[in-house]
Amino acid sequence: MGEYPHQNLLSPRFKTRYSTVPSVEIEPAIMEANTSLSREIDAFDEMVQERLDWKSLVLWRRPVQTLKYGSLEAGQLLLSFIGRLWNLWLMGVLLLLGMFCLLPGPHAGFVIFCQQRFGFAVYWLGLGVLSSVGFGTGLHTFLLYLGPHIAAVTLAAYECQTLDFPTPPYPDIKVCPQEPYKRNYPDMWQILAKVRPEALLWGIGTALGELPPYFVARRARLSGQELDGAEAEMLLGEKRKLDIFDSAKLFMERVMRRVGFLGILFCASIPNPLFDLAGITCGHFLVPFWKFFVATLIGKALVKATIQQLFVIASLTEKLVDKFVVGLGKVPYLGPPMQQMIKDLLRSTKQQMHGTGTSDSLAYLSYLVRAFELCAFIMVTCFVVSSLNCLAQIHCKRLQEKKRKMRNLEMILYADTEASSSEEFTV
Repeated sequence: MGEYPHQNLLSPRFKTRYSTVPSVEIEPAIMEANTSLSREIDAFDEMVQERLDWKSLVLWRRPVQTLKYGSLEAGQLLLSFIGRLWNLWLMGVLLLLGMFCLLPGPHAGFVIFCQQRFGFAVYWLGLGVLSSVGFGTGLHTFLLYLGPHIAAVTLAAYECQTLDFPTPPYPDIKVCPQEPYKRNYPDMWQILAKVRPEALLWGIGTALGELPPYFVARRARLSGQELDGAEAEMLLGEKRKLDIFDSAKLFMERVMRRVGFLGILFCASIPNPLFDLAGITCGHFLVPFWKFFVATLIGKALVKATIQQLFVIASLTEKLVDKFVVGLGKVPYLGPPMQQMIKDLLRSTKQQMHGTGTSDSLAYLSYLVRAFELCAFIMVTCFVVSSLNCLAQIHCKRLQEKKRKMRNLEMILYADTEASSSEEFTV
């Protein structure tokens, strides 16, 4: 004790001051960090739950709610489209064009020519858009329209030995010109040039049909309300094992991230039902629009469409068709009757090209048309169901985002109210 007896009295205070107070200052910081971390985890789990919720919104799981949401979204899109068309300048231009087309005069021939070409372009562009607009399950218009058109032109070219088909009825009906006419056995490249306008317009339409996934993903990324694709797949992968389809999705995303323009061009140049994932990935990672669209346009309109044309034309040469018919007859049980049916079908088709078909030869064509109509009906049904599911999921996402914004607004107002009440209490 000695000279400074007060040291023993003050030392506990110093110990208490410097040992306990820091621990009191650290504990709120740890609690605040844990609270913020738990909030982030809760928000992340909530977004994953919302993702699972809208992904389950399909007709075969939740038919009533899917029909309701799909109808509401379709109505909103229609009203938005009408609202954008309701523009004075646009209405004035359309009115002038209508007057120019309806009024008689020396321009009537030019108007008819433009109407025919415009209808031709819109028809094939529309078929191309329908082929790729369904998020991977679009209407397969190549199998339904463009492929049969190329096949009919190829068969008619080899049978008539010319490509100068009378117009009309071409391109609706392919028939040989009236005798006599100059015969010239066409090669593959001449047939390719004959059907190139239709294939080019169809390819441009498929490229345009890939734009909605790109813009949807880009808008979601800019709004900051969507999960990152890799994070969502990793989180979902913890709960279920990825199948082949999901593995292909992840592969597409990796290719888009690492390769860029050449990756987009490569994926667009091959028949790829998962190319919508490329558009979604490019939109999510904010790839420039022209970089994505130019690569898609080159791949689909120039490369992919040309490959498909060459495949159809090369597989319908007379030698390959004869070999196919002969080989089909060697198949046991079903081979001989199918061989006879194809022979009769080819014979009746050739007779129709020369304008000498009979009612008996039309029977096989009627059966083929009915089978084609059945396939078309099935594909159109699948397309409508897929589109309805997509519209319902988009509407569900919009509702979830609206609820999230309202909840955040309520939290902000509640925090402001608490802050003001605490200030009043302090005063």
